[in-house]
Amino acid sequence: MPDAAAARIWVDADACPGAIKEILFRAAHRTGIELTTFANHAISTPANANIRHVIVSSGFDEADNEIVRRCSPGDLVVTSDIPLAAEVIEKGGAVVTPRGERYTAESIRQRLNIRDFMDTMRASGVQTGGPPPLGNRDRKAFADQLDRWLAQRRAG
Repeated sequence: MPDAAAARIWVDADACPGAIKEILFRAAHRTGIELTTFANHAISTPANANIRHVIVSSGFDEADNEIVRRCSPGDLVVTSDIPLAAEVIEKGGAVVTPRGERYTAESIRQRLNIRDFMDTMRASGVQTGGPPPLGNRDRKAFADQLDRWLAQRRAG
């Protein structure tokens, strides 16, 4: 298990709901873990020495590429982006979505296949819709996954 002091949290912040960012900011403040958000625009972050925000250029996958470049084994990445999640898992990082779903080496291949299928459907004109709004159950699932990851860091 990687050193708990070295573990960091990286957040794909462009699509991360504000309620989830607030949970992350509180956890970083409480635990002292280093947390960095990435977006192609400025976002509000609390004044805290261990919380940073990186503005990336607005090009395609710029935030994703920067997260992959910085991520190390044992780090946590918060994202809904399935290709980004696959790259992070390949590097030995952990991934949790803002809805509290933990991606693993076993589950990410299936998620990539579903994503590719849905892209094909949308390209052929099928309306697939988006996810439902983030609810209290999603927030709790995310907070529980974050707490598990933090507890593993402390136990490691």
